[in-house]
Order: sequence, then structure tokens, then C-alpha cells
Amino acid sequence: MTSGAAGVTPPRRVLFLTGRLAEPALRRVLADMEPPFAYDVRALKITVAALMTTPWIARVVDEPPPKGTDLVLLPGLCEGDLQIVADKLGVPVERGPKDLRGIPQHFGRAALAQEYGAWDIEIVAEINNAPRLTPHAIRNAADYFHASGADVIDIGCTPGLPFPALGAVVRELTAAGMRVSVDTFDPDEIRAAVKAGAELVLSINGSNIEAAHDLTGTGARAVVVPDLGGSIDTLEPTLAKLTQLGVPYLIDPIIEPIGYGFMASLERYAEVRRRYPDAEMLMGIGNITELTAADSTGVNALLIAICQELGIRSVLTTEVIPWARGAVREVDVARRLMHFAITRRTAPKGVDDRLVTLKDPAVLTFTEQELRTLQVGITDPNFRIFADTEGITVLNSERFVHSTDIVNITDLFSRLGVDEANHAFYLGKELERASLAVTLGKTYRQEGALSWGYLTPEDDVKAERVQLTQRVGRANRPGPDPDDSSVDDSGE
Repeated sequence: MTSGAAGVTPPRRVLFLTGRLAEPALRRVLADMEPPFAYDVRALKITVAALMTTPWIARVVDEPPPKGTDLVLLPGLCEGDLQIVADKLGVPVERGPKDLRGIPQHFGRAALAQEYGAWDIEIVAEINNAPRLTPHAIRNAADYFHASGADVIDIGCTPGLPFPALGAVVRELTAAGMRVSVDTFDPDEIRAAVKAGAELVLSINGSNIEAAHDLTGTGARAVVVPDLGGSIDTLEPTLAKLTQLGVPYLIDPIIEPIGYGFMASLERYAEVRRRYPDAEMLMGIGNITELTAADSTGVNALLIAICQELGIRSVLTTEVIPWARGAVREVDVARRLMHFAITRRTAPKGVDDRLVTLKDPAVLTFTEQELRTLQVGITDPNFRIFADTEGITVLNSERFVHSTDIVNITDLFSRLGVDEANHAFYLGKELERASLAVTLGKTYRQEGALSWGYLTPEDDVKAERVQLTQRVGRANRPGPDPDDSSVDDSGE
């Protein structure tokens, strides 16, 4: 991004390329925004900006950017290689947001984006009940966790269940370049895993402290927990023994599930930090996400914030229960967000919304007057759909239909006068998605995927556009036609 922070020159003059239909709305957004840079708006010879492709833009744009332009911003739904346009215009090119009403936020985040992304909390992702799994299943789970952002793959052993393949499993994963830990109190399993290359042992306390001798000189770290049923005072003898043996350690005071002393366990973490200000610590956050029937995104965000503030630099999590699927990816986002917020002493908002999955951070809206103005520029019969907190509006060159009854969309559909089957199917699908967006408080973009935070799929709009294009006889044209007005996508 040219609009950045330290070491990155912010834009002085921006050229916005758009379509004829979106030009008035874009100019209004920029005027209201009062951006800290000069700008120019150029409407190309195409009705709908979303139908642009970068090869088409490079072909039809002959006039160079105004003098001093150091950034060209294309509509967010414009497809193709940006470098094609950059080479043609001699200026850096970016895609803007998928909805032009997000432009102020886009530029507001640009500077932050250059500084964002650092983290200092490592993720240990546990493969539960590994002895019950085949080596192939363990490898697949490890690959999945690793790709999701885990730094250490934890092999969870099952008490009382033999695991003769443990050493081979650890060797395979370390050979693949993964860092590995073992979750067991059994001295034989600890010995086998460390010998095979495991670098972290969960856990050591007074009951198995003799196993610490097998860690001496290996570089492996031990996670120290209180003795069973004991207070944090029972940590001290174990820590003293590990120090004597030269074994590095992390302290885990054990977080308890809600209903079993959750708050008291948080207090233990704070007390351990006071007693051992320089000690490395670990928190098993999976005890909360796995045992709390709530979406794990927000739960993980708060737990990571606690860890960041207390200086807990390792967390153990897993993804067994369905509502915690994706937890490793969530923690990977959360550790970056909370590091940014706490090191900058700012609220964790306005820089990364990927943990906002069910609801949207902001719902973009159109006033009725804006929609009426938009309708004036429409000359074709294809319907545009808009949805916000005030309901759903459907319009084309002849009709303007609004409904606040988002549950019974059949009534709204009946007022559109549509009897062609393909068109009716398309509108029905889009109206259902619009209804869902209004119900959940999400921004709706016609033919665009709803936002689900880090779970948001890529837009898959080509098929719909092709179908609409075919209905107006433009299916065989190579790329957007300069006078194409077949579809629209919320005005951009």
C-alpha cells in the first residue's frame, strides 16, 4: 500500500476509476470524507464498475493520470492483475473496498496496516487422544494446525492407553519441520518423545519430577503445573529442581472451566506473575473454549488479551468441540490484534475485523434519496437489490419496491412483476441473502458473499453475471462492453 505508516509515503493525489453509475455516489463519499490528499474521479465508459477487468482498463484508458498522482484506486470487485494497469499508467494501483462506502475506512486503515501483524504469543495446538489415531490421521491434523498458524504441535497422550508409536510420530513431524510437544505425565512417554525431538513437555509437577532428568541437556522445556489438588505454593519445589538440573520451564497455574473456579484461576495467573515476574508462562485456553457453549471467536479474543497483558507467551488450544473449530486461526488473529492494541495502548478495533463473524463491524446503508437518485441513472430493466437496517429495496428503471418485512419476502417478490423462471430464481436467492443480512445486521452486496470475518469465502459472482449478460444478448463479448448496463452491485 502506498498509503502507509513509518517508512511508507502516504498518497498525495489519488485517481479513482469507476463506472458511470457509481460516479455520483463516489463523489459524495469523497466529499463527505474530506480526505487528506488531493483526488480525481474518472468515470470510464462502462455503466457498472464491478464489470471492469484490468486488461479492459489498460485497453480503454488512454489519458494519463493528472500530474502528481501517486496512486490509482480501482473498484474492489475489479478482476485481473493490477500490474497491467500500473504499467499502462505508470502509477501504483490498488483495489479499493468491495463497496465504495468503505473508502474512508480503507484509507483510515492503510497506515495501521503497515505496522500491524507482529505477535509474541506462541500457539501450541493439541492433537487430542493421539494414541487412538492412525499415524496418517495424526499427520493430517498436524498439517492442518500448522497451516492454521500453530507454532508447536502437541501430541496429546491418553492416560492408561499405550502409545508405542509416539517416538515415530514425533520424528515424522520434526522431520517435516514442525516443532513438537508432548502432553503426558508418564515418564516413559516423556522420555520417548524428548528422545525423538519433542521440545516441550506438558506437564511436570511433584508427581513426576524425576522425569525432568531426561530433559537435562536436551534443550526441551517443561511446563510446570501445581501438584494435584495443591495451591500454587506447590510450584516452588518443582521449579527449584528444574533450575538445579538446568531445564528451562514455563509455569501453568491451570485455568479452570467456568463453573469450576474460572475467576479464581485467573487470579492465580496474576499471582504467579507477581511472584515470578520474569518466568515464562502458558495458559491452556482450550479449557474454556471447549467447555463453553459460545462461539469461540470472542472467547479467544478475551483470553489472548489477558495473556498479552499478563505476559503469558504460550497458549495451548485445540479444536475438538464443533463450536471451537477454527480456534487456532482465531488465536492467530487474536494474538496479532491484542499485541497491536496493548503495545500501542489503543482499543483493539479499527484495524482487523476478522474475529467479527456473526455480525458486521459496521452496516453500510443507503438513504431512500440516494437510491432514488441512483434509479434516475438506470436505463435497463435489471433489478438492483439493497438491504440495511431499514429493510430491503429492489429497483430498476421502472420500479422502486421497498419492504420492512424481511421475514415474508414473498410479498416483496410479488410486487416485482417477475415471471421468467431464471430471473425469478436469481432474485429469490438474492432476496434470501438480503433477508439474512438484515436479520444478522450485516452489509449486503448484490451477488457478493456476506462477511463472516476470517471465515468469509471469496466472492463467486461470475456465474450470476454471465447469466444476466446472456439474458441481454452480450454473452459472446470478450470482457465488459463499454456500454454494458446489464448488472449492478450496490452501486460500485
